[in-house]
Amino acid sequence: MSSYFTHIVCLECGHEQAADPMAKACPRCGSQWLDARYDYPAVAGLWPAALAGRGDSLWRYSELLPLTEPDPEISMGEGFTSLTRLYSYERLYQHEHLYIKDERQGPTSSFKDRQAALAVTAMRRAGITECVLASTGNAGAAYAAYCARAGIKLWLFLTSLVPSEKMREAALYGAEVVKVSGTYDETKHVAAEFAKRKGIHLDRGAKAVPGKESMKTLAFEIAEQLALILGADSSGRWHSPDWYIQAVSGGIGPMGVWKGFEELLQMGLIEKMPRLGIIQAAGCAPMVNAFKAGQPKATPVIPKTLITVLATGDPGFSYGYLRQAVLSNGGTMEAIEDGRTFEAMRRLASKAGYSVEPATAVAFAGLEKMLAEGTIRPGESVVVNCSGHTFTAESHILGDQYVHDLQLAANQDGAAHLAPDEGLDSAIRILDEQVTSILIVDDNPSDRRLIRRLLQRYKRYRIHEAGSGLQALKAVADHRPDVILADLTMPEMDGFSLLENLKNNPQTADIPVVVVSAKTLTDVDARMLKEYSESVWTKGGFDTRQLVDHVVQVLGDIPAAPADSKPARSFTIETNEMPAEDNADKQVIVIIEDNPQDLRLARRLLESEGSYRIISAASGREGLKALYEHHPELLILDLMLPEMDGFEVLRIIQNDPKLRDIPVVVLSAKELTAAERAALEPFITSVVEKASFDRNQFLYIVNHILK
Repeated sequence: MSSYFTHIVCLECGHEQAADPMAKACPRCGSQWLDARYDYPAVAGLWPAALAGRGDSLWRYSELLPLTEPDPEISMGEGFTSLTRLYSYERLYQHEHLYIKDERQGPTSSFKDRQAALAVTAMRRAGITECVLASTGNAGAAYAAYCARAGIKLWLFLTSLVPSEKMREAALYGAEVVKVSGTYDETKHVAAEFAKRKGIHLDRGAKAVPGKESMKTLAFEIAEQLALILGADSSGRWHSPDWYIQAVSGGIGPMGVWKGFEELLQMGLIEKMPRLGIIQAAGCAPMVNAFKAGQPKATPVIPKTLITVLATGDPGFSYGYLRQAVLSNGGTMEAIEDGRTFEAMRRLASKAGYSVEPATAVAFAGLEKMLAEGTIRPGESVVVNCSGHTFTAESHILGDQYVHDLQLAANQDGAAHLAPDEGLDSAIRILDEQVTSILIVDDNPSDRRLIRRLLQRYKRYRIHEAGSGLQALKAVADHRPDVILADLTMPEMDGFSLLENLKNNPQTADIPVVVVSAKTLTDVDARMLKEYSESVWTKGGFDTRQLVDHVVQVLGDIPAAPADSKPARSFTIETNEMPAEDNADKQVIVIIEDNPQDLRLARRLLESEGSYRIISAASGREGLKALYEHHPELLILDLMLPEMDGFEVLRIIQNDPKLRDIPVVVLSAKELTAAERAALEPFITSVVEKASFDRNQFLYIVNHILK
């Protein structure tokens, strides 16, 4: 299809430049707020007739998009979500023509699928293989899904207020999730700095051409769908609603929708512009505050709302853009308290059958307020954007290490803030450690755990494990480690075959391999290892710190300072599984026990040994989460547990290669039948009965297993 994308205009200085979906900034003033322009008279001569028979996705409007066609390997049929009349709400509020634009129907259940579809397609066509994105939630999930389809590695920076379900959803798609304990605006700053230092493409959201252009398709769909519902006018024109309402964080949605309606009006396809209802959470309403005060610029705020997906404290340029749109056509901006939001959320579900995310409920609470106050006049049609609906990603699907935790220093008032530049430097360096991935390949679980502890004692690397050469190849495909530590003598596929496979594959040939093995090498072995490996270390024949320093140097890093050297930092980054410094040498034991008295006794006995770190859980589900997060040296398991009993926990452990090597001691009051004992025997190391509990015997069993 021919392109009608003619040029780009800077929204701040008006300078024009050549059409380019990946344009980054205005060459005259440096502004990143760029706007795509098209050959509107030519498109007006094609629409709406040219749309007949096209597929029901946002790509049906390709003449007014910066990309003319989708990538079949990326697109998931995004767009053209339903526009449904809310009869129950019309009766409830005595107002006809209330509609919901149901963006929950997108591939990841939010309107950000539109943005991700265009942006990721543009990235892939530009040859980009890695991307950094800061998000309050929905965009993160959408980009993670589309990047997975495009084969683009996504570094996703989220604030710590984003619900863990959204983080797990993004991680499930394969994104590298970095959780920042600051505001969204600080998170954007950290993400931009990370992208700059690593030389990775940074997605700029509403500033970038694909972002805002994707949201225009909402306007196109609404106008076309209203014409189908109400009937086109005598000239064949579509219909625009009297009001378009959306909850706003950074503003990309209504910015794009407004532009879309402007283009339709310019081409004569609608007869009027809608009024915009911009709704924000009262705890983060910089746009509303500035609008009510008559200010041309919004004063940034620190978000204090439970609606985390709307927590943009500094809207910047987007406020001025939306303010002008609202003032030009009689729209409004309103703020909604969280309590009203949750009431609206329940009402929408119980009265209209829509289960929605809180951000959508903010928009509907705004609708209710505007109707009650008479802002929306009788007979005016209204479309409310149902921006999204999330799903829960079970934590046990992902295993451990699916999120990196970046903690900013706090002000005296408790609010997080960015540290000085040298503090940010320190944090980025530590984040570099944490996102560095190491694969340990050894069929001996004890040796794997030992090497893991050694590495993570000095550096905060992300560690993956494999018990055989075949498992290692799968782990390499899943995680693309920066270095591999491999044994040579393993079942299924030995270390030599593993090395040959790695070096003969162009995609893995450059991964350095450090061999750590007890095998006595022949001359042929030595020659092969000299060609294929970085170095060879004989088990039991080296100082552990030397191995760690060597691995660090192979990674191009600087060896860690001695343990007693503790340089001060303004803020730190920690992995979920990183033990406290005083626990670094201690072996980890997870106890899953719902009886507080029995748990205290077991914990006290084990901690008295001075060499164990105890992690406890009161249910099977919590226990599994602890196993994935900490990968302990030993599990002590009760059998009678709430939610999920010990037998089910054992079944899950044995079905997961990451967990099945963990020794298990059953500590239970349950009287086991002979059949139950026989069923447990292959999967556990020992059984300790509470009825005949002997402290010395219990400690002997644990110490014998671990020491």
